[in-house]
Amino acid sequence: MHRPTVGVSRPTAEQTAAADAFRAGDHLVIQAGAGTGKTTTLAMLAHCPPPRGRPPCRQGRYIAFNRTIARDASRRFPDHVTCSTAHALAYASVGREYQTRLNAPRQAGWRIGAALGIDTGMTVRIGARLIGNRALSYSALRTVTRFCQSADPDLTAQHVPRLRGAEADGLHEQLSDVVLPFARKAWADLQHPERGSVRFEHDHYLKMWALNQPKITADFLLLDEAQDTNPVVEQVFAAQRGHAQLVMVGDSAQAIYGWRGARDVMSDFDGRQLILSRSFRFGSELAAEANRWLGIIGAPIRLDGAPWLATELGRAPRPDAVLCRTNVGAMVEVIRQLEQSRRVALAGGGGALTALAQSAHDLRSGRRPSHPELMLFESWEELREYAEYDPSGRDLLPLVELVDEHGTEALLQALGRLSEEETAEVTVSTAHRAKGREWPTVRIADDFTGPDDLDERDTDGEPLPGPIDLAEARLAYVAVTRARTRLDIGGLAWLNSHPAGDPSPGLPRGAP
Repeated sequence: MHRPTVGVSRPTAEQTAAADAFRAGDHLVIQAGAGTGKTTTLAMLAHCPPPRGRPPCRQGRYIAFNRTIARDASRRFPDHVTCSTAHALAYASVGREYQTRLNAPRQAGWRIGAALGIDTGMTVRIGARLIGNRALSYSALRTVTRFCQSADPDLTAQHVPRLRGAEADGLHEQLSDVVLPFARKAWADLQHPERGSVRFEHDHYLKMWALNQPKITADFLLLDEAQDTNPVVEQVFAAQRGHAQLVMVGDSAQAIYGWRGARDVMSDFDGRQLILSRSFRFGSELAAEANRWLGIIGAPIRLDGAPWLATELGRAPRPDAVLCRTNVGAMVEVIRQLEQSRRVALAGGGGALTALAQSAHDLRSGRRPSHPELMLFESWEELREYAEYDPSGRDLLPLVELVDEHGTEALLQALGRLSEEETAEVTVSTAHRAKGREWPTVRIADDFTGPDDLDERDTDGEPLPGPIDLAEARLAYVAVTRARTRLDIGGLAWLNSHPAGDPSPGLPRGAP
């Protein structure tokens, strides 16, 4: 692979512009498209001499999305830059006091709920759904997690999750009235360093740290993957503006974790806007495909492919990776690949899919499932009706059809045949888990479906396609930019006949 390396490859004009702006002491927002060498660029900034009037030996901090990225970055950054995650900073300040509770054994959520006062036989009627103690316990604990990911000072109804089958505003309001008192009791339980009933998690001490309004000792801060920053981390990062130079880098078009509390903090950050548009991952043909999605999203950049790389678009019957829209789609693809006698790996392991398949098995066997996706359904028939006729449940229809065709025992058996990625012939992944990764050949799975048609028709009497959901377009952009040599757009081929699929004109270089 051809990637720029500090001190070896010549920087691009955009990387040089970023280094010049950093030396000037500006707060920076760097929009870095897929494969454009953002970590290399941050390392380049870290090697820059200090701005005029600043101390000659400036101390910096690089804040990464996870420990693996931080560890890899530490090998590329100079000694005066400390590489860590936000959680590591919070642990050093607050988390270590809770070490005893962090090492506590895992226990079922309903047991924790019982300690909070959610009795085993407790049930609540919310609309057509009968919500039992397990779902209530899950909701209370999930409410605390969502609060910890937010920048909010107090627990409120907006932190209570919407449960499958009871998504409507009125139903959610009823659920919140029941759940919030238990969630507040759980948060109070977590304040004790030595004892408590609720399992203490890393997000808990991160929130406690943020509520203390910490000051990070550094002359400059480099925030990576800024588009996926939780509001709680954004709040702490932005508060350092008074004493530190702030640099955030990421790709707003890859902001795909809003469902778990993340927010794209780049779009409204007060700083000088710069771009990285030369991809070192793929060639011009795939860059053109990526630019179609960037145009739909309204992204501030368009990508240039590497002239020395040839990345083709076409069928890939035996790809290195298959990227799916959902966990259910990944399960369908695993079965399909196993039927072709291929050694199959699942990115992130098979635990999540096995738990979903086991809950489907429990529901078909007349037992109440524990999985959050299925826990409100009292029978398999009720789930099937929800998947077939309720728009909110449409993504569960492949699971229902798969189970009806193969049976849950066959699904569980198939998941038990998964291989490790090192020995597999193909890796199946959701697009979310594929973020930050790449493979030579990639196929997009069939569960990426286009928008529903409108009631209106064109001059030929054909129904007009509806608008493309921006969250879906961002996920599609992530998926198509994972390939290096060949991309089979598969389930995204519907874009070729959608009015929005016309290639968008490139933006002028340097556009904010």
